Amino acid sequence: MPRTLFRNARFFTADDAAWADAVIVDGESFAFVGAEVDAPPADDTVDLGGRTVLPGFTDAHTHLLMMGEALGQVGLTDAGSLEEIQSRLSRARQSADGELRGRGWLFDAIPGGAPTAAMIDSVVSDIPVYLDANDYHSCWVNSAALIALGITRDTPDPIGGRIERDADGDATGMLYETAAQQHAWAHRDAVTTDAQRDAAVERVIEAYLASGVTGAVDMAFDGLALDALGRAAERGGLPLRIAAHWFVANTGDDEANLAQVAEAAQHAETATTGVSVIGIKLVLDGTIDACTAAMRAPYADGTNAAPIWPAERLLPVVAAADAAGLQVAMHAIGDEASTLALDAIEHAIAVNGDRPRRHRIEHLEYAAPGTAERMARLGVTASMQPVHADPAIFANWAAQLGDDRADRAFAWPEYEDAGALLAFSTDAPTAPHEALANMYVAATRASALDPDVAAVHPQFALPLDRAIAHATRDAAASIGDGAWRGRIAVGQAADFAVLDTDPFTAGDGSLLTARVVQTVIAGRTAYEA
Repeated sequence: MPRTLFRNARFFTADDAAWADAVIVDGESFAFVGAEVDAPPADDTVDLGGRTVLPGFTDAHTHLLMMGEALGQVGLTDAGSLEEIQSRLSRARQSADGELRGRGWLFDAIPGGAPTAAMIDSVVSDIPVYLDANDYHSCWVNSAALIALGITRDTPDPIGGRIERDADGDATGMLYETAAQQHAWAHRDAVTTDAQRDAAVERVIEAYLASGVTGAVDMAFDGLALDALGRAAERGGLPLRIAAHWFVANTGDDEANLAQVAEAAQHAETATTGVSVIGIKLVLDGTIDACTAAMRAPYADGTNAAPIWPAERLLPVVAAADAAGLQVAMHAIGDEASTLALDAIEHAIAVNGDRPRRHRIEHLEYAAPGTAERMARLGVTASMQPVHADPAIFANWAAQLGDDRADRAFAWPEYEDAGALLAFSTDAPTAPHEALANMYVAATRASALDPDVAAVHPQFALPLDRAIAHATRDAAASIGDGAWRGRIAVGQAADFAVLDTDPFTAGDGSLLTARVVQTVIAGRTAYEA
């Protein structure tokens, strides 16, 4: 391949030398980064017209198939009332075939925060309706869906989940946590065709490339996703750099749990075109919005939630994964869950001794004081999502805690100050996948969903350069790729995004209107507007 000089641009490098005005790409890597006057000869020249260039974003926590499917479903995040939700479902029913799926609804849009099947039945009763909550930790269904799923008053709650019931014991239409996974999601997987999964992969790749994303880390990987991405790679349609964490569910049986770890280790050792399985994913608790996150102190209504993985089940799994060289990523939103996650990591260190490891805790929406320092000591990555702190969806979150715990929500600077690696991501489809909107929330603590909503906790906002570094350099480093990608630097992979606006000079607000005009991966243009 020719050596190509890219000039007349502002390159934010996310490196020690923060800015450059020219780079040379030789093959798949940067061969020069610096001032154009110092650039060696090149074969070709590309004039970028004074635009701003960022390292390619790595969405360090996402769900690829789910995101691709969500892009084809009824969007409900901005539906602010039950009436609006019902109106959208009614309109969507006109073109639905067999069943109807929606995603993104918020608890505070529903009277009393208590959705029921009857609310959906009033507008769509003849076909099953499945509506994933914004956090994707619960599913709201209608009566036809309950019948299709075979859920009756005699159906037991699964480990770590709950089928909501009325005073008579009948299911009301809400499936929480593993009840959603084992009923609604299992049904979805059973009825979805390979062609539909392939279409979902195409949608997600297209969406990410248009957002300047060059790498992604799937955080609930399974055989269906592995097959779908493999097919995309065979078609030549998988330009993203993809790493994955194999999902391990708590079955309540140590032998079965450890068998899942062994399966993940086997996939990690097997070369698979287009994707690398690098670890396991464990969901230790739920969400604060649904009062299913495990907290040290009760919620405002006096309830609390136990961890989905109690210590006696969790510690053997984390130790086994650590021994196998797998990265362990643990969903922990409540402070009880993040404490449990660190206990499990310390146990693995004690059992397996000194060895290279970089485990992760996902989300950390509310963590006990001292958690960041403990993570830094143990070398644990804080994997967090700025878009989850969007003020437009924060009110219900704060109301469920009902006390001063809400004042330490999504406290990103604590992890910086402690010296822990902080990696930013979106957790799509639980939040918008667009990288620039994510950076807007990170840099302002204002809303990318509704600019009229006032910022919440602006003291936790980060300067834009640091926010972008957490979503590029540190996101790549969070999966062990920092030595060869994530920065615009000599020897690093030539992954970058060209913007039509310079947010560093135009202001943080421009991130909501700026667009990616070109995405380059390994020196090749993967997207061009």
